[in-house]
Amino acid sequence: MKKKLILDVDTGVDDAQSIMVALAAPDVEILGITCCFGNTPLENVLKNTLRVLKVCNKLDIPVYRGCAEPLLACKRHASDFHGKDGLGDVPDPDTPGLELLQKKKAAQALIKIVKQNPGEVSLVATAPLTNLAVAVQLDPSFPKKLKALYIMGGNIESRGNTTVCGEFNFVADPEAAYIVLERFTCPTYIASWEFSCKNSLPWSFCEPWLSQNTEKAAFMKKITSLSMKRAQSAVYQKEITTGKGFNSCDTYAVAAAIDDAFVTECDEVAVTVELEGTCTRGMMVLDYMELLPKKHKAFVMKKVDLEKLKQMFMNSLK
Repeated sequence: MKKKLILDVDTGVDDAQSIMVALAAPDVEILGITCCFGNTPLENVLKNTLRVLKVCNKLDIPVYRGCAEPLLACKRHASDFHGKDGLGDVPDPDTPGLELLQKKKAAQALIKIVKQNPGEVSLVATAPLTNLAVAVQLDPSFPKKLKALYIMGGNIESRGNTTVCGEFNFVADPEAAYIVLERFTCPTYIASWEFSCKNSLPWSFCEPWLSQNTEKAAFMKKITSLSMKRAQSAVYQKEITTGKGFNSCDTYAVAAAIDDAFVTECDEVAVTVELEGTCTRGMMVLDYMELLPKKHKAFVMKKVDLEKLKQMFMNSLK
């Protein structure tokens, strides 16, 4: 039996990497990809997702248009890191057209696909959690039908990468993140910002990874050039004090969904999101003292098998 996944993305460079890792996994079936604003405006996310599927010859996978803005927060994007278009500002004139998108919207698609496969689908969310929050508002029973939820988002040590104390995906829509962590009671696995930094791959790995003689490798080398230069800059290395290697944040969540043995250490703890703080809005809160009135606990990743991750990356560009 293949693992059934839905990917909820805001396709920038790291989403592209995670999508390609999932597509290359032999025991995985991707039932659909839902798109949300985030790294770049929604129209770019949609085009980027189709562009990734095209290079992988997987345009048969359904892609759905999702939310273009947060529930309440001010809209923000990460164009300074991923490029204005989200994929390194190296456009492809042959990018597939948006007529290939499914007619059904993302939240409705999430509900329908999971309803058709109750208890079998793992949802991997590597974007702001707006689509998921809308889905649970439309169908409160939706989370109970999921096999598991894997999230890239939040932070565990109050280290921000967008605000003083906030990680991008949660800061981009704090209300959505709060709703999801409150109402999704299926097994929940979280790959936080600091965790991904601490488990980054050495920069030396990128040479053999990107030098494979394939169309996929050429595509990846082209779209990652801008973000890798940014990530290796002195300014950025000063900003991230928790790790100094190649960090494809979103891929950790996908890898965990693909391989149950990928995560080697995690904490099981109740989590929520701060909505009110002047400096801490959007920050993930971990309740180690068990003071919150919450029965559901999330699995917060701490360590992973990096050799498995390297192999997944290599396979994704073959």
